[in-house]
Amino acid sequence: MIHSLLAKFDKNIPVAKAHCDIPCAIYDPSKAQIAALSVIRFLDLIAEIAESEQLSIAQQAKLSRLVREKEIHAAIVKEEVRVIWGDYMKQPQFDAYPDMHTLVHSIMLAGGAAKQHVDVENGHKLMSLVNEFAEAFWATKGVETYRATCPYPPSVETVYPKLG
Repeated sequence: MIHSLLAKFDKNIPVAKAHCDIPCAIYDPSKAQIAALSVIRFLDLIAEIAESEQLSIAQQAKLSRLVREKEIHAAIVKEEVRVIWGDYMKQPQFDAYPDMHTLVHSIMLAGGAAKQHVDVENGHKLMSLVNEFAEAFWATKGVETYRATCPYPPSVETVYPKLG
């Protein structure tokens, strides 16, 4: 549409074609999972600071950084899921997982809630949805998954692919 509009002004505009954001076949929900784990960790650290009756300048600065990073990592979750959903998922994946659009929309909403608020439950909900997305993603690749507690804070259940 943009090309046809611009062509009215300049007949020599070349046609641009696009493909995947990343090289084909290199999709992995682990970056979204790490970002969701980070959101929970940031929320835990924010909750620790909130226990203080009065915040020092250093605590205020730390709180500001934690909130900023929480919001950045929630946005990373949304972007990573959006790219996999938009570039990798096609009709065969949607046929196998007919609720995929609803799941991705739920992740977008949970990511927004995690950005807007400091309730740690928002982070846990986001992680749960991203785990569900990871399980579905790996299943579309024919890769089995398992759940285990991640070996670092926030020490929550995470979906991993069974490799090898």
